[in-house]
Amino acid sequence: MNKFFTIIPLAFTNVPLNYLDFTFIGIFFLIIIFVSIKYSSRAGESLGEFFLSGRKLPWYIAGFSMVATTFAADTPLAVTEIVNKNGIAGNWLWWNMLIGGMLTVFFFARYWRRANITTDVEFVEIRYGGKPAAFLRGFKAIYLGVFMNSIIMGWINVALASILHVFFDIPVNHLIYYVAGAMIFTAIYSSLSGLWGVAINDFIQFSIAMTGVIVLAVVVVNSPQVGGIAGLKTKLPAESLQFLPKISMHGDSGTLGRLSLSVAAFFAFIGVQWWASWYPGAEPGGGGYVAQRMMSAKDEKNSLWATLFFQVAHYCIRPWPWILVGLSTIVLYPTLGLDDKKLGYVMAMRDFLPPGLKGLLLVTFLAAYMSSIASQLNWSTSYFINDLYKRFIRKDETFASEAKAQKHYVLMSRIFTIVVMLIALFAYTQIGSISGVWVFVIECGAGLGLVLILRWYWWRINVWSEITATIVPFIVYGCLKTMTSIVFPYSFLITVAITTVSWIIMTFITKPEKPEVLQKFYERIQPQGNWKPVRLLLNIPHKKSTIPYLVLSWFSAVLMTYSLLFLIGSIIFGDYKQAAILFCTALSGLLLMRLGMKKAELR
Repeated sequence: MNKFFTIIPLAFTNVPLNYLDFTFIGIFFLIIIFVSIKYSSRAGESLGEFFLSGRKLPWYIAGFSMVATTFAADTPLAVTEIVNKNGIAGNWLWWNMLIGGMLTVFFFARYWRRANITTDVEFVEIRYGGKPAAFLRGFKAIYLGVFMNSIIMGWINVALASILHVFFDIPVNHLIYYVAGAMIFTAIYSSLSGLWGVAINDFIQFSIAMTGVIVLAVVVVNSPQVGGIAGLKTKLPAESLQFLPKISMHGDSGTLGRLSLSVAAFFAFIGVQWWASWYPGAEPGGGGYVAQRMMSAKDEKNSLWATLFFQVAHYCIRPWPWILVGLSTIVLYPTLGLDDKKLGYVMAMRDFLPPGLKGLLLVTFLAAYMSSIASQLNWSTSYFINDLYKRFIRKDETFASEAKAQKHYVLMSRIFTIVVMLIALFAYTQIGSISGVWVFVIECGAGLGLVLILRWYWWRINVWSEITATIVPFIVYGCLKTMTSIVFPYSFLITVAITTVSWIIMTFITKPEKPEVLQKFYERIQPQGNWKPVRLLLNIPHKKSTIPYLVLSWFSAVLMTYSLLFLIGSIIFGDYKQAAILFCTALSGLLLMRLGMKKAELR
């Protein structure tokens, strides 16, 4: 402990921080503490308050909270690395996920709110029945709550450690103390305030973070070494500034942007990944902390608008400041090795910000880090408590009253938040490569996505469909990595194909869910799609489907958002003719989306 308090102050002697820097940092921590204390008693009332804010979040708070959670400490670094290696178009690696994200907005946001459950894992036992459903719920709680969430928080901590190492020149063997300190502080305020405090702090943290990254982009791009936008256009290859990748039959199958993209890679990224893969924050059909925010909204309308705002903000508002700094680092640090390209972002902070703004950018990264970690801790703990402890270990009926049960569960939630934090710290010490973890997560969820979509719209999907789609990708991934030399995207496409065929076969060789299970689900959710046998059992007359109008809204929203994304880029780079065309396209997308929403009765 003495060593901890001895080495912590040493970091601040390596970078010239003045009183203004420390003022920014101090005010930030005071705000976080104030909000956490303010909402601590409210969060302590029940599990619904602790994990879902009493289902009272307005759309803008829920939406900002989603965006803030996906703005982690690693994201600006990841975008910098992508832009350095493959130009602006390299971002299609994650831009493609907008298609699945918008699908969630129009096809699933209302259903998640209507389900009236605490976690997305609990959904398993309202859609399926019997012991297999209970097993799947418990398995997913452990897999997502312990294993996957620890990996996610581990790579966020790796990114924070990289920032601290470059910015403060902290020795590598000391970084664990700083990461542990950041996690402990975040775990304390997350356990105190529940989702109420997390969501309100997310709103504050995202505002601070966006201000910081915009300031950094303006300072770095306009530095004499870069020479503004005109300097970037002069000093960088033209293909680095292209928004769309080149497609060729014999392109580099694993890259985008400056190198041409093979047909297989294009098909994997644009045509398959958005619907086939499970990925945190971009699950087909919604899930995880995105579903948690949808279920926390005031009503179905707020759930839909929160998710729509999230998609637009996530893909249009956030990326350009990161991209501009990433492009600038190509000019500023041309000798950085491939594995160190991402660190150019932190080096730009260190080298170009004057005292005062350094504190703002440090707060920016702390805000990004804490918003992500706090959400992951709250989300992970919800699985521990709601889907393991409350479901299998200490059930409601063992308490003298409901009030005592809720107080006990909240207490255990706060304890488990600290436990999850310790598990995530251990995961951090075991992760060597962020990119390696990303590939693992993508490929081990390949093929699951379609089941997560169809289980809402097709009565024949059963628990064995989802179990098969969950397990098979691990088996295929392991075989391909140990027995072949096949790499992404071919390994991804093979995994998707085998998984999809496997779960479809399993669906038809096993029995459907029992009629009473399907009936209860249908009565609760009132889904559209292929539910004819259930409607007949319930003697519910067929209504005209609004799915065509939902599809119109979905495609129009995707068109609108991509147009807005490239409209902003065109204005930045001075291509006003292209900007005018994109503006008209975005406006057309907006009008068509509103028409589709009106016809689908999405008010």
